[in-house]
Amino acid sequence: MGFTDFAAETGLTMLNSWLTTRSYIVGYQPSQADVVTFKAIASAPDATKYPHAARWYKHIASYADDFATLPGDASKAYTTYGPDVSEVTLNPAKAPAAEEEDDDEVDLFGSDDEEEDAEAARIRDERLAEYKKKKEGKTKPAAKSVVTMDVKPWDDETDMKALEEAVRGIEKDGLVWGASKLVAVGFGIKKLQINLVIEDDKIGLDDLQEEIAEFEDYVQSTDIAAMQKL
Repeated sequence: MGFTDFAAETGLTMLNSWLTTRSYIVGYQPSQADVVTFKAIASAPDATKYPHAARWYKHIASYADDFATLPGDASKAYTTYGPDVSEVTLNPAKAPAAEEEDDDEVDLFGSDDEEEDAEAARIRDERLAEYKKKKEGKTKPAAKSVVTMDVKPWDDETDMKALEEAVRGIEKDGLVWGASKLVAVGFGIKKLQINLVIEDDKIGLDDLQEEIAEFEDYVQSTDIAAMQKL
């Protein structure tokens, strides 16, 4: 279906719902999908009625000078994005390689003869072993999530550069830090908003947040602003 006319309340409601669990229209970094959607909206959405859309609109507006450099296809209409439209991931999964031989074509029995001789039994057993080995060798790709995390400092005197260096200094198998920016929260205070990709089986967000909170000279608290599966 995709997004509809943003001049109507139904269009903005759909956009606000879409951004409830997302930081961007597609993927986990700003792209041309955000640009064309942003340009289709006449003015900033009402933050009271459409808080998620308003947050996104303000965030994308900060990239206005860099719109032309953002990745993606600028020729697509905003209606090609949204509900019931396949999302384009930042790093599409590679198509699985063709099976060397179709499972249905595996001859598990070696012979159609009613009475099986020793040679046919040997061939059957070998093929059964090969079939089992091939099946056991198949592994599913690791489940991953894209997360946007807010890291809040104590006050406006907190060294935000040192705070970010401390956060990025956390290195773990299954954790990749992405783009970040400082977002004003009021009274001269800015929070660090940082993207990360995690392997779900290896990284627990609660544990990661607890580890970040140990930088108590800089960090007051952390929040998960958005999260979606890859």
